[in-house]
Amino acid sequence: MRLPEIAMNPAQHSDKLNDKNGKHVSEQLLETARAGTEAVLKTLDSRLDGLNQGEADSRLRQYGMNEIAREKHQSALMRFLSNIKNPLVLLLTALGVISFLTGDLRAAVIILIMVVLGVVLRFYQEMRADNAAEKLKAMVSNTATRVREGKEAEVPLKLLVPGDIIRLSAGDMVPADVRVLSAKDLFLNQSALTGESLPIEKKAEATSTDVQNPLELTNICFLGSNVESGSATAVVIHTGDQTYFGALATSIVGQRQLTSFDKGINKFTWLIICFIAVMVPAVFLINGLSKHDWLEAFLFAMAVAVGLTPEMLPMIVTVNLSKGALAMARKKVIVKRLNAIQNFGAMDVLCTDKTGTLTQGKIVLEKYLDAHGDPSKKVLEYGYLNSYHLPG
Repeated sequence: MRLPEIAMNPAQHSDKLNDKNGKHVSEQLLETARAGTEAVLKTLDSRLDGLNQGEADSRLRQYGMNEIAREKHQSALMRFLSNIKNPLVLLLTALGVISFLTGDLRAAVIILIMVVLGVVLRFYQEMRADNAAEKLKAMVSNTATRVREGKEAEVPLKLLVPGDIIRLSAGDMVPADVRVLSAKDLFLNQSALTGESLPIEKKAEATSTDVQNPLELTNICFLGSNVESGSATAVVIHTGDQTYFGALATSIVGQRQLTSFDKGINKFTWLIICFIAVMVPAVFLINGLSKHDWLEAFLFAMAVAVGLTPEMLPMIVTVNLSKGALAMARKKVIVKRLNAIQNFGAMDVLCTDKTGTLTQGKIVLEKYLDAHGDPSKKVLEYGYLNSYHLPG
């Protein structure tokens, strides 16, 4: 199975973002990193003792909340309508209505019952998963230590604005893209952005002009990274969608691509429609011309259309996907879209380079083998000497 390609380098997307003055975000980060502490504070119109409340309120109105783009929660009505928009469901509904109008109540009732059961079951399962995910989000509340008029306070991340002075310490999440003003043994894990599991040291000194990649700047800390050790004082440069992490989130949030399962169902539906478009008129004409009873020919043609359509398919598909979602739920995994279950089953090998985000980011020695695959103390000894004496 070939997984869809997703651009995971935020640098490719942040170059498309401009700040309020029309300048590229990456360019502003480079300029800020190369400037001294006083110049940075002057550019951001900030001070070491922080902004006053009036300045902060004004900037909050100008820049908005410090929140990145995320998928909007669908209302119950929109969720229900999206399930009805399935081509197979629409086809069966049309055939059910036609059966009802032609007096075939038995076929109409069976078709509509299958459609309703399939749609309602999918709707219930996905709404339950959405509600569980929302409850989990509500349980997580991240704060930052902000300095305002010389006083420190813990505030929600979304209230930070450019120019705010913040304190960072071990275990903190970096709440925005910030410029380090002072630091003591500050090491960050920014594997969510770069894929590197090893911590990176950040310092307050201005960066050389030779560095062109913003992710390599030693005095800029990015939203999406976290402090492993040390402490620092920093000033907020960008918030929300103007951050590097926000650029990545903005690029991937939007209309979801159809999965291979969705495409397969749609192809099957169109195949059925093509069969009906060919067979029904042919049966109608042949029957009508041979028996000269056009009403009976029409009813027989409608019966052929109903017979060609698998009424039980939506119900069977939904029940099987729901069974998979329940199995995942027992493993404490929330499946928000039932169609994603098929991707789990179709996956043979999952390759990822995001060490530190999907793993613990720790290297563990399990075996020490020689060229023949046998355990060897010599290999262990040489490996120890090599790692001990070589720098890095």
